[in-house]
Amino acid sequence: MTLYIKKLFIPLAFFLSMQLSYSQLGFSHELGVIAGPVAYQSDFGVRSDFETNAGNSGIGLGIVHYINFSYRADCNCYTTDKYFNDHFKLRSEISWNKTKLEHFGEWVESNKTSENANRLRGHSGEAQNWDIGMQLEFFPRSIREFSAGVYSFAPFVSLGAHYVSYNPSVYTNYVSSDFSNLNNFGDIDDPSNFYSFWEPGSVSDKSGSAWSIVSSVGTRYKLTVLSDLMVDLRFQYFFSDKTDGLDHQLSSNKANDWMVWLNFGYIYYLD
Repeated sequence: MTLYIKKLFIPLAFFLSMQLSYSQLGFSHELGVIAGPVAYQSDFGVRSDFETNAGNSGIGLGIVHYINFSYRADCNCYTTDKYFNDHFKLRSEISWNKTKLEHFGEWVESNKTSENANRLRGHSGEAQNWDIGMQLEFFPRSIREFSAGVYSFAPFVSLGAHYVSYNPSVYTNYVSSDFSNLNNFGDIDDPSNFYSFWEPGSVSDKSGSAWSIVSSVGTRYKLTVLSDLMVDLRFQYFFSDKTDGLDHQLSSNKANDWMVWLNFGYIYYLD
């Protein structure tokens, strides 16, 4: 946990300074919580395979904060009539996600009996990330009219960037057919316990950090005058291929890690 805090300190300081700057301008604030299932797309399993997508799934949790440009807290009044103020919000977020990873698909089917198939079946992992970042949300409908209860739903799309601190875990329970690896059973630093066509160093449980692009589409539902329910579907692309603890250089590894997160949230208007 101390390692995570150190890695997130600089972006967290920037995050807080941005919030203080907007607070001084008098814009209103919203605070909420989000949670939902995560589908992790990595070098585990077969890409674009339903079993992989369904099997390598986890959970995400987060705290979100919004700057609402359409309303000023310092005067309890709406801002001047500008398109940006009435259709955009700035979303800041601190979130965490965790996903257990295994190999699924054709290379580990029951009819595959090679040592490499057994190595893949014995190899598992876990992706765990802490995120902090911002997204700019665009609401096609008027934010003021939604706040006033003119309509119940407010769809939106967003785009932003998140700083990610990742800490993968790696496991293997592979036992060779001749039991020759019993002395190094479970040793993740021994390449012979993993797929033989991966180059040494492909498997690692080292933590690190990276930037990511985040985009989502969703909607809010007006629950009360001062609260909304929210649902959005997020796509997050990491500028790293090591967040899952596996980075081999075979031709099948064509992209960095990415994930899809369907989250549900509750948003409360602070002022």
